[in-house]
Amino acid sequence: MDVENPLIGSDGSPEFYHDGEASVNRHSQIYRRGSNLSETSFVSNVEMAHDEVFAGPMPESVPSSISSFAHRRNRADSTAASFTYLDMNEQQDWDIGGTEIDGDQEYGFEECDVDLEACNLSHPRRKSSTYSGISPEDPLLRRHISTTTDASGVGRGHRVSQKIYILTEDMTIVVAGFSTNVIGSIIYFSLCILSFGLAYLLFKWLPRWKIFLVGSASPLRDCSWVVIENQWGELSLHDISKQSYGRPLSTVFMSQEKSPIGDEEYDEEDPIIDYLRSINYRYVTFFYHPLNGKFVLSNDWKDPSWTDVRSVRAGLDGEERDIRERIFGRNVIEIEEKTLFQLLVDEVLHPFYIFQIASLILWSLDEYYYYAACIFVISVVSIATTLMETKATMRRLHEISRFECDVRVLRNGFWRHVSSGELVPGDVYEVTDPSLTQFPCDSLLLSGDCIVNESMLTGESVPVSKTPATNESLHNLDPGSSSIPSDIAKHFLFSGTKIIRARRPQNDKDDEGVALGLVVRAGFNTTKGALVRSMLFPKPSGFKFYRDSFRYISVMAGVALLGFIASFINFIRLKLAWHLVIVRALDLITIVVPPALPATLTIGTNFALSRLRKKGIFCISPQRVNVGGKLDIVCFDKTGTLTEDGLDVLGVRVVQRPTKRFSDLLSSPSVILPGSFREHDPTLDYDFQKIILYTMATCHSLRSVDKELVGDPLDIKMFGFTGWSFSEGDQKSAVMEEDGQNRLSPSVARPPDGFEPDQMTSGQSLELGILKSFEFVSQLRRASVVVRRFGATGGDIYVKGAPECMKDICRAESFPIDYENLLNYYTHRGFRVIACATKHIPKLNWVKVQKMNRSEAESSLTFVGFIIFENKLKSNTTEILKELGSAGIRRVMCTGDNILTAISVARECSLIDETAHCFVPRFLEGDCTSPNARLVWESVDNPNYRLDEYTLKPQSPPPQSDASLPYDIVNLRNYSVGVSGDVFRWIIDYAPEEIVKRMLVCGEVFARMSPDEKHELVERLQSLEYSCGFCGDGANDCGALTAADVGISLSEAEASVAAPFTSRVFDISCVPEVIREGRAALVTSFSCFKYMSIYSAIQFTSVSFLYASASNLGDFQFLFIDLLLILPIAIFMGWTGAYPTLCRKRPTASLVSRKVLTPLLGQISLCVLIQFIGFEYVRKQPWFVPPQIDHEKSNVRNSENTTLFLTSCYQYTLSAIVLSVGPPFRQSMASNVPLVITLVIATLLSTYMLFDPAKWLFDFMDLTVLSMPFKAFVLALALSGFACSWLAERWVFPHLASAIGKAKTALLPLPPKKRKEYKILKDEMCQS
Repeated sequence: MDVENPLIGSDGSPEFYHDGEASVNRHSQIYRRGSNLSETSFVSNVEMAHDEVFAGPMPESVPSSISSFAHRRNRADSTAASFTYLDMNEQQDWDIGGTEIDGDQEYGFEECDVDLEACNLSHPRRKSSTYSGISPEDPLLRRHISTTTDASGVGRGHRVSQKIYILTEDMTIVVAGFSTNVIGSIIYFSLCILSFGLAYLLFKWLPRWKIFLVGSASPLRDCSWVVIENQWGELSLHDISKQSYGRPLSTVFMSQEKSPIGDEEYDEEDPIIDYLRSINYRYVTFFYHPLNGKFVLSNDWKDPSWTDVRSVRAGLDGEERDIRERIFGRNVIEIEEKTLFQLLVDEVLHPFYIFQIASLILWSLDEYYYYAACIFVISVVSIATTLMETKATMRRLHEISRFECDVRVLRNGFWRHVSSGELVPGDVYEVTDPSLTQFPCDSLLLSGDCIVNESMLTGESVPVSKTPATNESLHNLDPGSSSIPSDIAKHFLFSGTKIIRARRPQNDKDDEGVALGLVVRAGFNTTKGALVRSMLFPKPSGFKFYRDSFRYISVMAGVALLGFIASFINFIRLKLAWHLVIVRALDLITIVVPPALPATLTIGTNFALSRLRKKGIFCISPQRVNVGGKLDIVCFDKTGTLTEDGLDVLGVRVVQRPTKRFSDLLSSPSVILPGSFREHDPTLDYDFQKIILYTMATCHSLRSVDKELVGDPLDIKMFGFTGWSFSEGDQKSAVMEEDGQNRLSPSVARPPDGFEPDQMTSGQSLELGILKSFEFVSQLRRASVVVRRFGATGGDIYVKGAPECMKDICRAESFPIDYENLLNYYTHRGFRVIACATKHIPKLNWVKVQKMNRSEAESSLTFVGFIIFENKLKSNTTEILKELGSAGIRRVMCTGDNILTAISVARECSLIDETAHCFVPRFLEGDCTSPNARLVWESVDNPNYRLDEYTLKPQSPPPQSDASLPYDIVNLRNYSVGVSGDVFRWIIDYAPEEIVKRMLVCGEVFARMSPDEKHELVERLQSLEYSCGFCGDGANDCGALTAADVGISLSEAEASVAAPFTSRVFDISCVPEVIREGRAALVTSFSCFKYMSIYSAIQFTSVSFLYASASNLGDFQFLFIDLLLILPIAIFMGWTGAYPTLCRKRPTASLVSRKVLTPLLGQISLCVLIQFIGFEYVRKQPWFVPPQIDHEKSNVRNSENTTLFLTSCYQYTLSAIVLSVGPPFRQSMASNVPLVITLVIATLLSTYMLFDPAKWLFDFMDLTVLSMPFKAFVLALALSGFACSWLAERWVFPHLASAIGKAKTALLPLPPKKRKEYKILKDEMCQS
């Protein structure tokens, strides 16, 4: 067996000792849970760029399986190609969420049927994609045994770097250990002093240089500081925090492995840790594991003693609490708020402001005092404004994040009030404290019940009920998981969520008089902490425009360097003074690269955000605004997004006996079951009608708050239809008296007064007690309750859910013969159908109820009937979907509803063509779990019409087919495809990749989709190079919303972790608004950038011509150009609003494309030509005043200066008109009143200075006398240049760019530009 060297501390002493004399109470100590070194873990491609910052509170909100990461695509704009500081010998060695995985281990399956939350899969799947670096066919890596040798052959104690994938952040980082190099540090400080701080700035901007100079690679066990690099190439340096500890290893880490140290002295299972070494990266803490030689995440701690709900109620003692606080920190989300001085230093040391400072010094040396003073004032105002905005933003974020209140906590067996900041995992606190308005940490409800508002997490304000945890849920709790499964989510209290109601236990036998919560996660490890981190550290968008703009700036800097060299040589030729030569040459750089250029990139985005806010659309990720302008496809949830939230009950259809057919539609409670048995029709059997009414009255998740029912809107509508009343266990009911235990006062449903459905209730009040509820689970698609009527010995189980799931849980003989026909009838017409079933239990007692599990309750049921809901479209849904369709944006419905209902609604709202066939696949052989299953794709209107099962193209219609089809279905060319969730899952897992891609390209309706599958659909579409948007109500769509390029949540909250965009207008009108503003922002950014580039080119040209004779522009001339012309024009150019109509054309996002560079270079050439004509023509005039060469200073008063200055003033103004892009992406320039006023004033000022300036202005601007004909010539020259620029921009340059492209293709036969994959697939499928 290979072994490692002993771990030695920095002082030469061992880092840990025997646990020989330590006496530890294992029950009360901190342990790291076993899953920290779990047997299996999932590894997937790490080069991701999704904004998934939070997994959400329930599987209905997020992917419940880590396997969904397997299908993520490699983004083209990812920069995660390599890591600078990762030792290549250790690249195979991984940490995933703190779990150690070695790549040299064999891929395979250790177990076959295990929990998905543990990252295992119940059955092997085929390779799901071609874009993942690691095949999902190999999702499981065998657990690494610490005694094996690393891939590099180096002992763990000598590891100098490690790679960690942080699952909850969807981020890969590399941690590299360093120690300070004394010689390098001396050189570094010497350079900083000798260069008067310039070297300090250079090393600050280029940290890799500093690391190379002052750092020397050091093993992680010995290093004094680390470098952390993430997948986007962002670097940060962190000191190692070291504190004395002196406690066993098991109090921080799960001690599952034997020590890798060979000496008997250290070969103990639980050695003492003398010092606890840790690093904090973006408020995530990593602790150094001395046995593994690695840093391990600390956010997934679980005490192994958390197995019994009653035992954990004892809480902690004071000593144990203090120890845990040392590890987990205080329970506060405390953002490190920089002081004003620190912010000022950071701002001033930014390269932009350093460039400004250097420019100010340069201008002052050149005696441009007024100009330098004005720019200095503007810079100070800009810095002050930025500082105030930054401070205000940090203050707002601090107010949102920091929450501290007094809580009653159980310590040392006594209740006491403490600050919520003192809570640590394992603490027990009172939830029913009246002063507690929101939960201060992530906790588990131990007793009592709560109703909470989780809109901060899901974006949906529907109240959520919480019930006490069981021993099983406590055992299954996994704090480090990326999501909380449904069986635990109903007990889990998320930090920051608001308490609507909290009640003490209603159980008389429970000795607790208050509701209790167990602290599970605290501080930044909570869900609220994840939301705050997402705001503090948004993931880089990698948008091409920003990268290209800085490339262009680099090119301009190169041009400036050439100008510097040329000017330097020319000035030496003219024998100017050396100080003048250097200052003048350097001045060219400040002209070619204007300091305000980077700021113009955000103007369009800022104005777009402001306009969106006025329309009730809020954004927490501003860089996504521009991305919205490039959307190709938008996926929509159905219920609550395309259709109204509140469904109206149309009626019920009940199975009639003995005919085994459905009854007619029963549209009111009195028709379903008359209020008195005396009114019953003796020819009818009312048993099933009574059961379906009782199901509607009891099978729901409603709660009573302030005498008002809250819960799922569908449940509220259904219960309201019955006319019954509901009491939520607020009084003792006779239902449980005969058990003699009175353990719980159940919720009770009561009919209206006088309701006597049978002789049993004659003269008695009817009460239905809900003894146990199995809540709705999206994977099962059903909910059920156990109910007993007052006075009865037996009970009933009532189940409601999706019609498709009933066949698995109901007896086959209970289904009517017209089951499928009636279901198709209603779903084809867009109605939502809920199926009901029941089972009677002759004898039922409390113990039996509590022992009953879900599978036992929901089996061998009798089918009862259907509840029919009307699913009305929102008023503007059809109009908006048509608008998106006409703009060439593909629309997809992604819903949990029935496939036929979804197709009907899609046709009604024009999402798919009403006259075209819609094909739906079904299993011809096997099912969704069979790898060898076979599908047949049939038209929902006529099964004789089918698609080819491999190409998904329509087959020739059979000759015997009936031509008379509903909806006038005659169109086979514009067909669409609808896919249900089980088929989608099978296609993804087992079908050939080509079929997967074809399904994604032609699929318009995806029904019965779980939250996982919605998430995966979005990522699959992205893998085909779609720029994908998603719009939903938040609760069931969190995973898809965060995965989408642009996610829009319909929510009342201004900021929700569910999506980067949140709309307070609860319809899909927000989608075209975001697209319109995104396109406008993108075009505005291009226009402003082009304008600033032309401005610098115009000024560079003017100065270059003047430099030929040692002249220059005057101080106030520069001032007039930059402050009165450029600054207001550049700002107001972005003021233009978005064009109200979406067009099929999309704006380009590439700054270096021919479409952008050809017009830009063309405009620059025209500007140079106009100035050249004026420059040459003025020199031929008889009154020409030549520049006088002064070897000590520049001559300003000359005819060349005046001509070029006045000509360029027109160019600056009129270029803005040429570059102000209007339709089809922005409104016309005429709608931008501030810009029009600015341009008019600027033009009038320039004309006034040209023709008749006042004496003071004439002298002030250093002008010379021009003849009137020449003045007219200058005006005509400027106007003709404007006309040429206008015509060329609209007509010449676009054709020239096309011609250049054709010439390039002809002369350089390079491979054609790669088209997006989905476009290639669409073209292939359109070919007959």
